[in-house]
This record gives sequence, C-alpha cells and structure tokens, in this order.
Amino acid sequence: MRKDLYLFVKGKPQKAVIRNYSQADFEALIDVQRLSFPPPFPEELLWNIDQLSEHVKRFPDGALCAEVDGILIGSMTGLLVNMQDYGHSHNWETVTAGGYIRNHNPEGDTLYIVDICVIPEFRQTGIGKWLMQSMYETVVQLGLVRLLGGGRMPGYGPHAQDVTPEAYLEKVLTGEWKDPVLTFLLRCGRMPVGIAREYLEDEQSNNCAAIMEWRNPFK
Repeated sequence: MRKDLYLFVKGKPQKAVIRNYSQADFEALIDVQRLSFPPPFPEELLWNIDQLSEHVKRFPDGALCAEVDGILIGSMTGLLVNMQDYGHSHNWETVTAGGYIRNHNPEGDTLYIVDICVIPEFRQTGIGKWLMQSMYETVVQLGLVRLLGGGRMPGYGPHAQDVTPEAYLEKVLTGEWKDPVLTFLLRCGRMPVGIAREYLEDEQSNNCAAIMEWRNPFK
C-alpha cells in the first residue's frame, strides 16, 4: 500500500507518505525505534533485523512506515490472531511471539498491534493517527472483526502505589488525569476493553497495559 498525505509541521503543510516497509528500511526502522523509545525503555525491546525480516515475510500488510523527504519518521506493525487463543489477560511476549510474529495466523479475525512509534520531532503532526487509520483500513479490507492491542500507560508509574491500573484508566477516561499514550489511542477511536498486568517490561507503566480495541463497523 502507499498513501500520500500532508502533515502540519509547526503549522505548515508538509508532504508525507505511508507505505509498507521492506528490507531496505530495516536500519532506519531501528533508528526510529531508538529515537522513539529512549531509556528507561529497555533497549533489548527495540526491533532487530531478524524480527523485521519476519514482519515483511509473514504479514507485509501489517508492516507500515511513514516518511518525509525520504526519511523515516514512524512505523507500525501488526499480525493476525484469533483472540480466543489468548484472552484479555495475555502479555505482549506471548501474543506477538516476542515481536517475531511467528504465530501470525492468516485465518485470524483480529489485527493485533505489535508496535507503533513516531520520532519526537514529528509528534503532534497527526502522523500517528494516520498510521492507525491505515491499519483500520486494513481491518476493513481484509474483513476482520477488529483491531486490538495493548496501550502503554506511562503516566501510571508514579501512581502505582496508590491506585490500581483499572482506577488509573478510569481517571484518564473521566479527564481527571492525562496519559500521553492512552489519550492518543482514545483520540484514534480505540476503546478500552480490559487491563493486562505484567504485559510488558515497562517501568513507566508498572508493566501494565490497557487493552484497546477498534471494531470493524462493517462486521
């Protein structure tokens, strides 16, 4: 797939492209992850060449990147699963096969999001939302039931001793607290359907994630 669009960078339109990524993009994709997820995010969780090779081999429709002037600024990756094989208490390692997506099921009814990232310079330009929209279009095109994935809760860490992750999510939903990732996902139309503890090694989120869904409106 390829989609041409304009972002608004510091108030000015700038042309961008969303497309499937390929082997030629691997080094740049790793650089995008490094810029998007600085410490304390564990470096061993950043993509490696073997993982990226599996993405483009097993499910190229779920391997998207965004670029401006030939420079990659973001990416998003997914795979197909049947969620009855995992349930809402799953963790990232299990449902993504450690990021290698070797459990990709071509007959799956759910597009599961492995990762989305945008480099800091291009946040607030709308590119993250456009990447998400492109995945929604893939859900519709393939006739899937939904898109699903775990949303980090980086604002939860400081509150973890005082409230449960469920209570934290509720305060975000009522507008009492703000969370950069959950708020972004809500603005993209994702709906919370549960909390997963020990979802991913993530100090900022106290290892918790909100399981966020987008239902195919045509199913």
